[in-house]
Amino acid sequence: MRGPARVVLGALSVLTLLAVTACGAGPGGAGEPVEGLRILVPNTPGGGYDTTARTAARVMEEARIASDVQVFNVPGAGGAVGLQRVVNERGNGRLALQMGLGVVGTSHVSGARVTVARTTPLARLIEEAGAVVVREDSPYRTVEDLVAAWRKDPAGLRVGGGSSPGGPDHLLPMELAKAVGIDPTKVDYGAYDGGGGELLPALLDGKVAFATTGFGEFLDQIQAGRLRVLAVTSARPVHALPGVPTLKASGIDLVFDNWRGIVAPPGISAADRKTWIDALTALHDSGRWQAELTRHGWSDAFLTGDAFAAYLSRQDRTVADLVARLGLE
Repeated sequence: MRGPARVVLGALSVLTLLAVTACGAGPGGAGEPVEGLRILVPNTPGGGYDTTARTAARVMEEARIASDVQVFNVPGAGGAVGLQRVVNERGNGRLALQMGLGVVGTSHVSGARVTVARTTPLARLIEEAGAVVVREDSPYRTVEDLVAAWRKDPAGLRVGGGSSPGGPDHLLPMELAKAVGIDPTKVDYGAYDGGGGELLPALLDGKVAFATTGFGEFLDQIQAGRLRVLAVTSARPVHALPGVPTLKASGIDLVFDNWRGIVAPPGISAADRKTWIDALTALHDSGRWQAELTRHGWSDAFLTGDAFAAYLSRQDRTVADLVARLGLE
């Protein structure tokens, strides 16, 4: 490839209402936290979206921004089912969708009737580097070892990811294959809904030779020594993974970043939109949330309102172009 390929993807999340006051009061009025908020996670429990949403809900409750935030899963079609559900809930100002690049990409390859352009953008919360991950006992000790074997037999090394075609975990190995001179159409990709949910057992059981995914939901297994990260896809090394090189440092000209954010149904009121944005801002500004960023290895990528809407529109166009270029339409 000519220059580094940068695909922004992923995954993100969080929830609910007004800023916490100096004395710790919530946004529900008279110092009370807001009630009745719901976050829909469009894949199975255990994945990156699920982890982000449940972490955000817990922190918002601990910080008295919101109380009894309901997080629920509606998996299907790589996130397209959940996206359609949220779009169908037009005007529902208490519902939000945990989403990211995976939902953006899936909407362009699954024949979905709706895209993220039909939603109300609220906030981008985090970025997370992608990672090339193997079992601890894998014969591939470095990403160079893996690429050498992959070039010899592209279809013989099954790669797993936590997203359906068009999602970040799928686009990453396609871009990686191109960067190292492999025809992407030869890649054997297995989709396992919700990274840490279905993908982890597939990797540990040897059903895939390696995985390309966000490392956050695997961090416990990595630190326990059951999994090994060969490389990260960010421009710089990741503090949570000391000693792990970037793809670029390994001689592979590719940078691939993932992100996660929150959108609401179409047609919500200006007051409900402001409530969500104020709440997400309060979440972002809390010390508890900053501690969670460090714990999960997430990078702060906070962006709200019109700025996030413009960003999401650009992402939608970029991913549509990439999907077409890879012949995934």
